[in-house]
Amino acid sequence: MFPENVFPDTAEIDGEGRLVIGGCGAVDLAEEYGTPVYVLDEATLRNRCRSYRREFESRCPGAQVLYASKAYINPALARIINEEGLGLDVVSGGELAVADAVEFPLEKVYFHGNNKSREELAYAVERGIGRVVVDSFHEMAMLEEIAGEAGREQEILIRVSPGIDPHTHAYTTTGIIDSKFGFSIQTGDAGRAIRQGLGASHLKVKGLHFHLGSPIFELEPYAAATDLVLRFAAGFREEGLALEEFSPGGGFAIAYTREQEPPGIWEYAETIVGTLRATCEELGLAIPTLLIEPGRSIVGPAGVALYRIGAIKDIPGVRKYVSVDGGMGDNIRPALYQAEYEVVSAGKVNVDGRWDEEKVTIAGKYCESGDVLASDVMLPIVEAGDIIAIPAAGAYCPSMASNYNLNPRPAMALVGDGESRLIRRRESYGDMMICDL
Repeated sequence: MFPENVFPDTAEIDGEGRLVIGGCGAVDLAEEYGTPVYVLDEATLRNRCRSYRREFESRCPGAQVLYASKAYINPALARIINEEGLGLDVVSGGELAVADAVEFPLEKVYFHGNNKSREELAYAVERGIGRVVVDSFHEMAMLEEIAGEAGREQEILIRVSPGIDPHTHAYTTTGIIDSKFGFSIQTGDAGRAIRQGLGASHLKVKGLHFHLGSPIFELEPYAAATDLVLRFAAGFREEGLALEEFSPGGGFAIAYTREQEPPGIWEYAETIVGTLRATCEELGLAIPTLLIEPGRSIVGPAGVALYRIGAIKDIPGVRKYVSVDGGMGDNIRPALYQAEYEVVSAGKVNVDGRWDEEKVTIAGKYCESGDVLASDVMLPIVEAGDIIAIPAAGAYCPSMASNYNLNPRPAMALVGDGESRLIRRRESYGDMMICDL
């Protein structure tokens, strides 16, 4: 059965059993742009942006949706995000530079990161960034100095760590006490950071931020952390903390396999906004501007990776390896997080049992035994030259891509209404040596 829950909104299977995305045949896209190629469905991108705005703004007027650029950003995507009325969450000078290059309204950009450099902060202040989300005492002192030299007051949020476990992978858990991110509430650092920010001459504390991790399939951690951080903030009213903005971060889950059923956007919104309203009412706090930071859950479902099969190695009674022309260089997640994906044969999607199937393991081309994209998946019998498609690939696959083994990073195409266009060309060998001396 076709796992439609993990494919873009426009995905369908034509009469010949071939995968179609945004009105474009997947096999045709592979032929036109080469492989590996990442296909982004524009309709899914825009639908997700609109759903987040609708669900949060309807429950909390004035709420702002900030796209988390670390999931993936490039100029074409930044323009779409701007057109849909979202702001940006950036975590590096490079992500900020993309926003700057397309004239994204920088007052709607929030700068995160646990170890921002002086050069990055100076660039952000110079360009008039909306908020810097301060993550350490070192950063706060440095930003105070930079803002003073620039003769301006920089608005900030303070990132706190609420000490709540969201029950996701250890590598993507960020809100517990044992984390490099944020000022811990439990150790007292969060309180000291608030006082330092309030006492700074060139910083203005607008509110608090926390982030629990990603992807989070449970709702309760958002409710617990929202309540805890609001109660913590209320203790600083008499010291001058006016909680104008409040962010519970992002981390909203998506389905990677047909069995997964993450909460709907409306459920995240209902939980977060409901807790925000109830706790503020109990504490006598004015409801602050709510900021949320979806990334994976916007771009992830829009992306499909297309690969071409090369070598096939059948070890009787053990495993059948089907090797493709990509792998951990363009999708490190299975090796890093043990992430699981669905796989379909783009030219013969077995929706009605018309093809005999076999169990195979999809291996990459990189010189690592751990370079496996999917283990023990059922596919119609494949052969060299066939195209396979891996859905839910729009987030963290392209953004964490590398040139390991000096392989060029893949191309990316945007599709919609039967048309496609290249939004990132494939790297050349020359591109990979351009910085070498």
